Amino acid sequence: MKFKNFFSSYYGLPKSVFVLFIARIINCIGSFVYPFLTLFLTIKLGYSTEKAGYFVTGVVIAGSIGLLTGGKLADHFGRKKIFVLLSTTSAIIFVVCAILGKSPFVPWLIILSNLFLAGVLPCINAMITDLADPEKRKAAFSLIYLGTNLGVAIGPVIAGFLFNNYTKLIFLLDAASTLLSLIPVIMLVKETIPIREGEELQEAKVEAETVAETYTGTENETEINIKIEDTGKNKEITEKPESGNVVTVLLKRPLLVTFAFISLVYTFVYSQNYFSLPLYLNLHFGERGPEVYGTLMSTNAIVVILLTIFLINMMKNSKPIVNIAFAGILYAIGFGVIYVITNEILLILSTIVWTLGEIIQTINTNVYVANNSPVTHRARFSGIISFITDIGFIISPIFMGYYIKHKGILNVWSLVFILAIAASICMYILYLIESNKKSQLQAKHLKKD
Repeated sequence: MKFKNFFSSYYGLPKSVFVLFIARIINCIGSFVYPFLTLFLTIKLGYSTEKAGYFVTGVVIAGSIGLLTGGKLADHFGRKKIFVLLSTTSAIIFVVCAILGKSPFVPWLIILSNLFLAGVLPCINAMITDLADPEKRKAAFSLIYLGTNLGVAIGPVIAGFLFNNYTKLIFLLDAASTLLSLIPVIMLVKETIPIREGEELQEAKVEAETVAETYTGTENETEINIKIEDTGKNKEITEKPESGNVVTVLLKRPLLVTFAFISLVYTFVYSQNYFSLPLYLNLHFGERGPEVYGTLMSTNAIVVILLTIFLINMMKNSKPIVNIAFAGILYAIGFGVIYVITNEILLILSTIVWTLGEIIQTINTNVYVANNSPVTHRARFSGIISFITDIGFIISPIFMGYYIKHKGILNVWSLVFILAIAASICMYILYLIESNKKSQLQAKHLKKD
């Protein structure tokens, strides 16, 4: 494949998407605090592992609340405004943490900071959805995902050198990188919110109906999904404006709700690389356990950086939900084989497999949610779907800790294999139901013609 063709998926993306890509790299390079949070709480502040666990759980819960809050604010007041406001607030809190040093208030401020920081995610997702045409969303989301991982691959290495002797500097540099990343966004990205509820809602509905009539030659019946023919290609209208609160609108889309809860199982499976995997490696490798785990995490980052573009080129003509179903199979294989292997090389190969699943699931989940979110609720849908799927992260340590205590660490991987296969099958069944529904709707419109 020629170099030019290799990056062809990114051709035609709006300039603002590339600005967000650069901003994401800058921001994530400075992500120093959260990767070292457990060590900060236990080593620097002297908390027990149990108490540190409570604070880490608090960070996760605050982040989940932030997702919902950030999404609502972004839909009402504008993506860019809320993006800048929440990022700035999070950075200011980290500056305060640096000033307070080892104060017992610092862990609570870190939790508060993540409340604001997590609210940035639905803002970014909504901005990408607003900026990119449906056929370019896979490429757009993959670019942001790539930028995130480029930054994350660099940031912890720098923080590792600073942790022992320059803890305050970790907070200050994290805050500085966040504020620095806002400069290109403020200067080069315009507000992207396409509609405000209320006075403009009816106008948007009329516009959506006009578009539908142009393509189908019939009156638009404001169905959730309408499949139409456009120059020989299938095109979907799935983003019509809606009025009402986010729960009411979301419940009108039972397939999307089902998708979110299946994705929760995916998240539960994926989270084992943070919880069960280090425990398993400590059991089999003893003192070398952390070293081996670090090698696997580096492998994960390298695979994401090197293969994201390649996978995007491979997936560009396939349905997001089908890709996600395939990601479940990769999770099942990648995590499931750990049941029968302890060799370090084979563990690296298994990490490559489940990392491929991570890339495919992450990118295609964002695309699927974007393509099935009403224009009036994009940020809120992004927030609430992320909130539901993140429950997998919250319950995983509690459930698996109990499971490991009674069944043993080895049996984790057989359970994870079953869950991943089941989730993959459910995701494909959802695709079949969705396809059948769209076919029926298309036949209905053809019959009217």
